[in-house]
Parts: sequence; structure tokens; C-alpha cells
Amino acid sequence: MAANTDCSLPALLARSAKQYADHRAIVFGDRTLDFKTFDAVSDRVAAGVAAQGIKKGDRVGLYCINSDAFPLAYFGLVKAGATVVPINLLLNPKEVAYILQDAGAKGLIYFELFEEGVQSIRDQLPDLSFYGRIGQTPAPEGVVDWADLIQHPGAPPAIAVDPEEDVVAILYTSGTTGKPKGAMLTHRNLASNVDSIRAALKLTPGEDVLLVVLPMFHAFAATVGMLFPLLNGCAIVPLPKFDPAQVADAIAAHHVTVFMAVPSMYNVLLRLPDEAADKLASLKVCVSGAAALPVEIMNQFEKKFGKPIYEGDGPTECGPVTCVNPIGGLRKPGSVGLSVPDVDMEIRDDSGKELAIGQIGEICVKGPNVMKGYWNRPEDTQAAFFGEWFRTGDLGYEDEDGYFFIVDRKKDMLIVNGMNVYPRVIEEVLYQFEPVREAAVVGQANRLHGEIPVAYVSLKEDAQADEESIRAHCRDHLGRHEVPRRVVIVPELPKNAAGKIMKRELRKSGEVERGVE
Repeated sequence: MAANTDCSLPALLARSAKQYADHRAIVFGDRTLDFKTFDAVSDRVAAGVAAQGIKKGDRVGLYCINSDAFPLAYFGLVKAGATVVPINLLLNPKEVAYILQDAGAKGLIYFELFEEGVQSIRDQLPDLSFYGRIGQTPAPEGVVDWADLIQHPGAPPAIAVDPEEDVVAILYTSGTTGKPKGAMLTHRNLASNVDSIRAALKLTPGEDVLLVVLPMFHAFAATVGMLFPLLNGCAIVPLPKFDPAQVADAIAAHHVTVFMAVPSMYNVLLRLPDEAADKLASLKVCVSGAAALPVEIMNQFEKKFGKPIYEGDGPTECGPVTCVNPIGGLRKPGSVGLSVPDVDMEIRDDSGKELAIGQIGEICVKGPNVMKGYWNRPEDTQAAFFGEWFRTGDLGYEDEDGYFFIVDRKKDMLIVNGMNVYPRVIEEVLYQFEPVREAAVVGQANRLHGEIPVAYVSLKEDAQADEESIRAHCRDHLGRHEVPRRVVIVPELPKNAAGKIMKRELRKSGEVERGVE
């Protein structure tokens, strides 16, 4: 098939820059870039990295905080024909080195905060020929300064793009079941997902403003919070860290209309004083994704702030957005909504057979948004599909209205005395217990029962509860086989950089505390 560059990301950005030239594109601190300037500066970055020998198809790591520099570097690399490899900011240097080695990276653009870690792994990365550093102080010897990239006098290289084949980004999964795998997302994958998001969110170019506090290396923030607005004339306000008071202040200061977060962030925002509700007045849409949103948290947030939360979902490998509750339409609490335009979803059993309405099976996805495959992992790629259908690893069902409900991650489901137990069901009950602030349930091997559910909870400030009172609440609302055999009360639950609760860390701590029973 002949290459069609109409849906290449640089072509879409050029269109956006022409249509919305003088509108705000990015507001970061005291700096504001309009669309025309953003397009021009990312052109200079492209020329700068090309001058350093980066060619079409080369992989380049991007290790940067949420800022105006992240999207400038991202688009600059893409315009140079490179493939962006975003780096999780919470990884240790050894893990960063693994990803860069696995991707066969030829370059790395990093933020000055990570200088020490980058320098500690340079000798492990002999194939990296280009380092660029974003910062206020001069870059060390052998590292190109960000100021030189954004002021490069040359023109960006002329790159022919095949949207179906050329990979924009390799996003590494969290590696919960082994080493991280790199999902390859093409121009077509991301452009189609941006189109689906535009149709689903119904935002107004030149008017709507998105706050981006989710880390931009993460698929949710990268596509919904960066690519979608910049390719459609909406402004973004990046925040480098999640602080509830700073979030409220930023929403008020910049008249933010769209807020995206993961469930734990909505939970933390509940700690804001009641008067902070006025600072959220400009919000039109709150979106939750990346993890299941407990219905109780949704109810408390909407009661306190008067703003509806629209829950959606989708894995990294799907761009990532696959479904969302329709904006302005029927919301079903506990549901991740309807599939977005151009994306098909089905429930299938372990053999790949489609299941009937209401039956629980694996959620599978088909569409132009689905990844090209895993980088250098043909066997893993093959195992991830039923033909054209990507297997998400989520267990769920579809109701008679076409709404999808996620019961749990397939790998998180427990089998207690031969019966399926879904941790999310137990977690929903735990969140209904007034003293509980956060909850997560994991399985522990047990010789008698096969597995037993173990609950980890943190309590609200000044709240009082013990293991027995929490288990008593569960007994009132759950079947005997679902009641946690143990309840561990902790100050905070461990979270990754995107704010998702890390169940694998809880499993590890449980094994250390008690051993496998």
C-alpha cells in the first residue's frame, strides 16, 4: 500500500498550527507557547537532533518531567524520523539502562534532575551516540544543551512517513509478569486514537484547556493529555508533580476545563477543604482511567465538588483509549462505558470464542489503534492476539446497552476453594466502610483453600478501625469465600508514577511478613 502522510503526527501538528496559530498551546510556569511557535520550535529540535546523527528509525529515549520541554522534544524527535522511547521517571538507573539497551537506543534526551543517574549508566550504553540535556545550567562535556537544540538554525530533515509502518513511540509496559515489553505504536495507531478521543470528548478547539498532571511518559497522558489537544487546537497545562493544592490552584489560574486522573488522585483530592470546590468551577469534564474507579470514590468526589467523572479505559497497546462513558450521555457507575468510535470491543473466552451478553470473559479489542506489536518480541506479540483481536488481560462483561464492565485483571483473579473471587468486588465493599481511605486486595497461596484474599488498607486521618471491624463489615456484604482472611492496615499503599496502586509490591510484602501459608 502506498504511504499516505495525511495522518502522520507532524502533518497533523502542522494543520493544527495553521488553524490555531495564535491560540495557546502550552502554558508552563511563566512561559506560554502558541501553536505557531510550538510547531516552529519543535522544527528546530528536529534539525538539532538530526545534526547529531539521529536518522529515521533510530530510537531515542526521552527522560523528562511534565513540562513544555517534553512535547517539544517528543515532536522534535518524531519530525526527525526517530522513534521516541519515553522513560518512567520512577525507574532506577539499572532499569533505565535495560530499557535503552532493549530498545537499541541511539540517543537520550534527559532532564537535569536525572544527571547523576544518567552518568552512572553511560558506560553500559556504548551504542548511545547522542545525549541531550534539558536544564538551566550548562550541560556537561559531550552532552548537547537543550538551548542549542531549541535554537538550532537548520531546517528539519525531509522525512517520508508510512503511517501504517513507521513507529512513533515504543512504550514499555510495567512488567508485572516479567521484564517490561515495548509496545510499538505507529502514526496510524496514535492518529486514529486521537480521532476517537476527539469524537468521544467533544471538546472545543481554541477554548478547552487540559491539565496534565499524569506523567507524560504514560500512555494515558501522552495520548489524551498531549497528542489529542496539540493536534486539535486545545491548550495544555503540564504540572511536574501531583499536589492537590497545586492542582486546584492551576485549575483556577488557567481556567482548566478538562482534568484527567487515576482513581487514587481523585481520592487524594477529597482531602482538599470544602472551599477548594470554588477553584474547580471551570471544569467541564473529569476523566478517570488507567485503573478501576471505586464507585464510592466517584460518589464522594461528585458530592463534594459537583463535577461528574467519566470513567474510561484502555491498555497501552491500544493507544491507549478503547472506551469511555459518553460525555453528556448516560453514565453507568462502575462501568468503563461504550467503545469509542472506530474501536471494536468483545468479550471472549480462553479459546477466543465470543461470549454472550452478561458473561464474564477477557475483553478483546480490534481497530486501527491497536499496536503494531511488541518490540523484538514476536512470540509475545502472537500470544497477545486472537487473530486481529488484542487480548487486554482484563476480565469483564458487556451489558445489554453495550456498556463494558471490568471485573478485574485476569492475573489478579483468585480461586478460593475452586470458586472465582474478584479482588475488585472486595475492594468496592472496603471503600464503603467509612474509615477506609484506600484499599487493595491480593491473593496469597494457601494449602487448604488454594488461595486466600488478603486486604491492604489505609485509613482516613483520625479514623479508627481494626482488622476485626473491617472483616465484620466485609462479612455483611460478601460471600464467605470473598471475605479477606487477613487485613493489613498500612499508612499508605504503594503507587507507581502514574498513581496506580502497585499490587505486586503488596504481594511481595505479604510473602515477607507471613510466608506462603
